[in-house]
Amino acid sequence: MTTAMTSAEALRAVELLASRPLVRLVTEIDDNGAIPPRRLAPTLPDLSTHQVRSASDTARAHGLILITPGAGLELTPAGTELADLYDAMARWARRHAVPAPVCEFSSRIRHVLGLLAPSLTGEYVDNPSPLDGGEDEAGLARPRMLLIRWLADNPQAARVSEPEPVA
Repeated sequence: MTTAMTSAEALRAVELLASRPLVRLVTEIDDNGAIPPRRLAPTLPDLSTHQVRSASDTARAHGLILITPGAGLELTPAGTELADLYDAMARWARRHAVPAPVCEFSSRIRHVLGLLAPSLTGEYVDNPSPLDGGEDEAGLARPRMLLIRWLADNPQAARVSEPEPVA
């Protein structure tokens, strides 16, 4: 990424990527392969029907998943890279027991995204992470680099999705 994101773009990107239903959908497909659309709700029983539908629509709108006839919902290359980013963030969070020693995968992702969000904007220099300068901050270098690279390759994540026109 050659230029810093605006605060609004960074906030939108972090809100999108930190969405628990989106994290669940992307990681479920990454871990277990394609999901037939009719099996989506039973595969993600901890999410409401609305959350599942919204996550699926959002993931398709941002180019993270596609529907393949005969297979179902599959990750695109951007979705696979996002799953790898989530894994790197979760590994860092587990190693540092944040936000708690035992917590849900998506909570770890949201916590790390919260730590990395300031580095997405020019405000990072003036408002550094509380971890700056320590061993923990150095450990965040890889997730930060992966996040910045993913956002550079997927600028749609920082844009507000336009509603589809009604026919």
